Amino acid sequence: MARKILIDCDPGIDDAVALCMALFDPRLDIMAITATAGTVDSDQATNNVTALIETLDPPRYPRVGKALAPSSEAPVDGNPALHAADGLGGLNLRGSNRQHLPDGDRVMADVFRRHKNEVTLLCLGPLTNLARLARRDPAVLPLIDKVIISGGAVQTSGNASVAAEFNMFFDPAAAKDIFASATTKSMVPLDVTEEFSFGVELLERLPSRDTRVGQLLHQILQFAFRAAHHHLGREMIPLYAPTALLSVLEPELFQWEPMAVDVETKGELTRGMTVADLRMRPQWTSNMEVATEINEADAEQSLVRGLRFAGQQT
Repeated sequence: MARKILIDCDPGIDDAVALCMALFDPRLDIMAITATAGTVDSDQATNNVTALIETLDPPRYPRVGKALAPSSEAPVDGNPALHAADGLGGLNLRGSNRQHLPDGDRVMADVFRRHKNEVTLLCLGPLTNLARLARRDPAVLPLIDKVIISGGAVQTSGNASVAAEFNMFFDPAAAKDIFASATTKSMVPLDVTEEFSFGVELLERLPSRDTRVGQLLHQILQFAFRAAHHHLGREMIPLYAPTALLSVLEPELFQWEPMAVDVETKGELTRGMTVADLRMRPQWTSNMEVATEINEADAEQSLVRGLRFAGQQT
C-alpha cells in the first residue's frame, strides 16, 4: 500500500527535482503539498508549487496550501544566485488558482486529522508552517506519523553561514520549537546531503527532453550546474531535497543515530546553528534520529531510476 505523505517545500531547484520524483512514485500517496517561504518568498513559493504541479500534470493532483509571510523578517533574500530570482532557474513558470488557496498550516491540520497517525510529513524547507500549526493547534502534532526534516548541520559547516544550514538559518525559532515538540522526527543534515553530490554527467542520465519531467529537469539542472560553477567554484552539486525524499522511500540506504539536537536562535555568529550533544556522556535527552551516512552508489541509482520512471509517465 502506498505511503501517505504531505510535502512542505520552498521550491527551489532541488525541491522541484524532489517533486518530479514524488508526484509519480507509486510508493507514495501525496495527500497535499504546502508551500513555505525560504529559497523564494511566500508568494513565489506558492506560485512555484502550483506551477510545477500543472507543468508536470501528474495522474492525481494533490491539495495545495499557500505560504504565509514569515512572522519575523527573513535574514536572507532566498538564494537567487543559485536558483535565480524565481527559484526555478529563470523559467518563470506561472501557476493558476493561487488566490483562494487555504493556508499551509490549515491544510496540514486537516490532513493529519483526517488520516490520524498515517501521514508522513516531509519538510524540505524552513519549518515555519509546522511551527505555526504547533502554536495554533498543538493537539494535531501527535497525529503525525513521522516528521522528516531536510536540514541542519551536525558536524560540518553550514551553507547559509559558517555555522548554519539554510532552512535552520531562515527560521531558527520555528526549528527550535519543532525540535522540542512531541513528534517522531528524523533529520537528514548537510553532513550527508553535501557528501552525496552529482557532476554534470547527471544530465545525460535524465529522462528525455520530449517528456514533461525531462524538459523541466534539463532546464533547471543546467542552470544549477552553471550557477554552482560560477558562484561557488564547484563542479558537483548536492540535491538536498531528493536525498531527504530517498530517506522516506528507502530508509535502509541510510545509517541513523539517535541524537539530542537543539537550534541556536540568537547568536550573532551562530543563528540557526544545529547543536547536538555528542559528549561521551550526553546530558540532553535524545529527540530525533539523524542520518549519519548514506550508501552513495545505491542511492544514486535509486534517484536516477526515480527520475527516469517519472519521465516515462509523462
